[in-house]
Amino acid sequence: MGCTSKAHEDRLHDHNTGSSTWTRQNGPFELIYTEKFSDKKAALKQEKYLKTGAGRKFLDKIIPR
Repeated sequence: MGCTSKAHEDRLHDHNTGSSTWTRQNGPFELIYTEKFSDKKAALKQEKYLKTGAGRKFLDKIIPR
């Protein structure tokens, strides 16, 4: 999960080409969910929620695995 001004395809490409130590060691990644927000504050609030237990349950309901 993350907040970025980049296109999500570009961000995914960066992660899958090892743009940081963590992504090099933990990839490859696939994009499974996106949301767009008009301001960064709202995006960061949603990101924080999605990392909670309730947010993970929400994602489990809407994303088939």
